[in-house]
Amino acid sequence: MEAVARRRGRGRHGPAATPGAEPAEPHRDSPGAAEEGVVVQIELASVPPFYKNGYVVACEETGEAVIIDPGDEVDELLRVVRATASDVKAILLTHAHLDHITGVGRAKAELGVPIWLHRDDLFLYDGIVEQGLMFGLEVSRQPPVDCFYEPGIAFRFGRYVAEPLHTPGHCPGGVCLAIGRTDEDRRELFVGDTLFAGSIGRTDLPGGSQEQLLRSIVDVLLRFPDDTVVHPGHGPDTTIGRERATNPFLIHV
Repeated sequence: MEAVARRRGRGRHGPAATPGAEPAEPHRDSPGAAEEGVVVQIELASVPPFYKNGYVVACEETGEAVIIDPGDEVDELLRVVRATASDVKAILLTHAHLDHITGVGRAKAELGVPIWLHRDDLFLYDGIVEQGLMFGLEVSRQPPVDCFYEPGIAFRFGRYVAEPLHTPGHCPGGVCLAIGRTDEDRRELFVGDTLFAGSIGRTDLPGGSQEQLLRSIVDVLLRFPDDTVVHPGHGPDTTIGRERATNPFLIHV
């Protein structure tokens, strides 16, 4: 089991052969990622078998926080919440593939906060048991989704805001979360399985479309400045500039 670590633009390792990622070389720490990002405190955990990154993102000034994509690493995330006395306001899901939602019930039971998801991924969320069977896994159904993302919605926690951006392609209801201070324009991106360091999300699962995914990346993510830090659902951090320049899926789009 990997330790929980503070993450401010440096990556952690995770195998590329996951339900979320296109096949690629083994992930390495990303030397081009920014050492310091605009988000004050980011804690992540990643555990077998999927090595999926789950996040606690908190405002250090107020202690208010959000949890992003609690999966099998949920106990590590909750340990961080307790250790830092964070006041979690919401469970924010980037999408509903099973490795990103297996810890939702545990987080909901302990924190009692609303679960947010894009409506177009509800069929995946409700079908988590069937998703597990695809990978030979026995998983439990999760509690109902409380709220659905809508255009213009933004979540405030402390001095920070999280804006969900619809980025379908890996799955129909994929979103990326742009997070930053309310008094600054800079944002960090929590992209789920939309974009990785040197790769993109797989599109061979139900509802996936590579054409749509590339359009989402180009039209939504690549509009951010090159120094924008990207926190993926698997593997190390990267930046928009690094992916624009070196990602083999994006060089010619």
